[in-house]
Amino acid sequence: MSVPLTLLGLLEREPSHGYDLKRDYDTFFGRGKPLSFGQVYSTLGRLARDGKVVIGEVAPGEGPERKRYLITERGATEVGTWLAEPVDPEPTLQSILFSKVVLSLMLGRPAEEYLDRQRAAHLSRMRELTELKRTGELVDALLADHALFHLEADLRWIDLTSARLGTLAKAVQR
Repeated sequence: MSVPLTLLGLLEREPSHGYDLKRDYDTFFGRGKPLSFGQVYSTLGRLARDGKVVIGEVAPGEGPERKRYLITERGATEVGTWLAEPVDPEPTLQSILFSKVVLSLMLGRPAEEYLDRQRAAHLSRMRELTELKRTGELVDALLADHALFHLEADLRWIDLTSARLGTLAKAVQR
């Protein structure tokens, strides 16, 4: 997730205070990983330095002044370019899961046990996500579906790799 570009996109929608940007980010994009206020304001500072946002009206607040941020033409152009570019398809041909299996085999450790534990962890996470789909809002359900599809693919890979462990062990121990 690109925090700066996402904040710019929220600002293109409407000028906002840092507090409002954090709330909107956390509501739609920060599921399980909300932004800290420090990250919001440091990002806004860099965006202002780079000419992508400017500070509009400044109002007194109970604490620091409340600054309203506005996107510049440069910022809007960057958001437009980012939104138009496709994301690199994932996953890459290297993954932590794959690396752990191969290293386990190379080191004579129980790769099958690792895959069993990983399968159990995936299934547990899938149950959590399924419950989120059942009880959450539409945004939660869509994010849960995305994660579930990836976890299902991982489970298929785990099963296939488990079935091929003997052959893989011979290949990596040469």
